[in-house]
Amino acid sequence: MILFDVYPVNDITITKAEGSTVWDDKGQEYLDLYGGHAVISIGHTHPHYVQRLTDQLGKVGFYSNSIHIPLQQQLAEKLGKISGKEDYQLFLCNSGAEANENALKLASFHNGKKKIVAFKKAFHGRTSLAVAATDNPKIVAPVNETDNVVFLPWEDQAALEAAFKQHEVSSVIIEGIQGVGGINVASPAFLQKIRTLCDEHNAAFIADSVQCGYGRSGKFFSHDHAGVNADIYSMAKGMGNGFPIGGIIISPKFKPVYGMLGTTFGGNHLACAAALAVLEVIEKESLIENAGVVGSYLMEELRKIPQVKEVRGRGLMIGIELPEELAHVRKELLFKHKIFTGEAKPNVIRLLPSLALTKAQADHFLTAFKAELN
Repeated sequence: MILFDVYPVNDITITKAEGSTVWDDKGQEYLDLYGGHAVISIGHTHPHYVQRLTDQLGKVGFYSNSIHIPLQQQLAEKLGKISGKEDYQLFLCNSGAEANENALKLASFHNGKKKIVAFKKAFHGRTSLAVAATDNPKIVAPVNETDNVVFLPWEDQAALEAAFKQHEVSSVIIEGIQGVGGINVASPAFLQKIRTLCDEHNAAFIADSVQCGYGRSGKFFSHDHAGVNADIYSMAKGMGNGFPIGGIIISPKFKPVYGMLGTTFGGNHLACAAALAVLEVIEKESLIENAGVVGSYLMEELRKIPQVKEVRGRGLMIGIELPEELAHVRKELLFKHKIFTGEAKPNVIRLLPSLALTKAQADHFLTAFKAELN
């Protein structure tokens, strides 16, 4: 049997990782500023994280949601405290796509409506409803196509108001900072407008926080910069620091009914242990504050570089837009300077490092980046 070849891969095999550093099978060291698609939130192989998982595996790794799993309630309480959403409810699943799928479904259960408002360049996942709300026809199979999703221009308040007049809107789903779309930041004014219209029309405001949440922006959810609460927040990626876990936190106005949502693996013992370890480290090491400080420093320094067209983002979710003739720089950073970064096609470099990234590591990147541009 061979692997189904759907991933373009770099010819690198990582065999060891610690903090923001990884090593390949030849012993070559790399600085990791991508964290495997924003997944590594507290640093690779953090000792507390490793110990938490090891201890839990020695007790029980999995049983189904047909029994009490106290770790789930512990996770809910810790998540409520650190996020500031203590009156919300938690449903656990396995991935960001599944989180968004459940969020969209729950909104429709709640108000009985079908229309979903999403935005140009949005990416919400690859399951049925999530991919239908993703603005990339290449990954939407015919069976996923639906008339129930309306795509609007980014930051267009007039178009948003018109959509609510034209349709019975069930939910509006928006990334606080678009990831795959190129690190486009939703303004406070636009998020506040979504909140107002959803309140007026009994629609659900879904804050897709899969990539831009969990402290990456310098606040727990990037939508928090707007000073409004969403009805449902979806989470995954940084939630488990590499262990598969996702979830949605749900406003108290949504009432649970047995069977309306469900999962086999979601909220299992190991996943909850991983998620608790992440929150414990974030809290103890003040990583949300660190993301804000180091991220602001990086963006400030990047904006001084004349070849850079634009720098976008918040905290440690940064997009560096380059001219087309410099689109090759990301590859050079990897193979010449041994620095992992991401991309948003065609010519945006994405930085999504661990929230524990140091200023010294940021400076190491800046030195290499300037050298390559010059």
